[in-house]
Amino acid sequence: MKIVADDKIPFLKGVLDNTVEMVYLPGGKITPSDVRDADALITRTRTRCDRRLLAGSRVKFIATATIGFDHIDTAAMAELGIEWTNAPGCNAASVAEYIAGALTDFRQPLAGRVLGVVGVGNVGRLVAEVGRAFGMTVLLNDPPRAEREGAAGFVSLSEIERQADFITFHVPLVRGGAHPTRSLADAGFFARLRPGAVVLNSSRGEVVAGEALKDALKSGRLAGAVLDVWEHEPEIDRELLQLVHRGTPHIAGYSTDGKANSTAMAVQAVARRFGLTGFETWRPARLPEPEHPVIRLDSSLPPEEQLRLACRHAYPIERDAAALLAAPGSFEQLRGDYWMRREPGAFRVRGGSEAVRSILEKLHFQLEG
Repeated sequence: MKIVADDKIPFLKGVLDNTVEMVYLPGGKITPSDVRDADALITRTRTRCDRRLLAGSRVKFIATATIGFDHIDTAAMAELGIEWTNAPGCNAASVAEYIAGALTDFRQPLAGRVLGVVGVGNVGRLVAEVGRAFGMTVLLNDPPRAEREGAAGFVSLSEIERQADFITFHVPLVRGGAHPTRSLADAGFFARLRPGAVVLNSSRGEVVAGEALKDALKSGRLAGAVLDVWEHEPEIDRELLQLVHRGTPHIAGYSTDGKANSTAMAVQAVARRFGLTGFETWRPARLPEPEHPVIRLDSSLPPEEQLRLACRHAYPIERDAAALLAAPGSFEQLRGDYWMRREPGAFRVRGGSEAVRSILEKLHFQLEG
């Protein structure tokens, strides 16, 4: 049996190599000849899995170690008889950590402000929990879920446009149908926002229309934007990069914890599909500890500053933003060589006011005396 895998998938090398033939290749450069005699692919978003790549191959199964699967032509896969699976929820906590870092990076009180969450799947649910932990009023928009489950608990996008101080997108890229998300945030969207709003996008770049966002930022109608995803990646709009509050290279879900989850889900899926015994519950060995696992807080500081310091300690968003700003042409390299970033559960908090410690506990930090 032969498996072709993206060579940047963490924790994968050496796992299956003694059981099957493993071929590791750059995800964006995998060719039809590379997969012609492969039985399975283990991929990320940079491998476009379509008829051009896979027609005529013996591939039977694709496991993408990602939440999103818009890089897979699902209709073509069905016609070719190729099964596929993704890794839903694998890095939801990582994206929630990213959003917590982004929100606190604006250095303003968050309690009482309104957070609009557009897309309330595995990621959006955790982001909503972050907002509530900060004492924000959280508005949820998810038309497909509202149709399935009833409208209670959900609001329209227009309601979010009218009320939200911060709007964060966590939707899949959908180009057609009843609820398309491509250019969901267009010129009309930005015109309808309350003045001084902030927009965050860590879903797919095409969800936010870049030219419209630039106009909104230049006019001052928006107070700021945080982008982790971009139209035309990896060739991103460098003018827009200069305008946003923080711009990062599609790494919101790149915590070491999230990567371990996604690789484990992919390996387990391949094991189930091909009957590879011994891997049905495989997970990476113990993850490395953060370089500085203890967070020390001064309870005399304002609560919002304590929160910012804790979130920044766990995830310093300015680190990724500075790296991209310095070398926007290194977008893919920054992703491929990403640093070892852990989620809040890997950090221990000492000190801090009781109110702040209560919030950090809700964000899954460990509390010490």
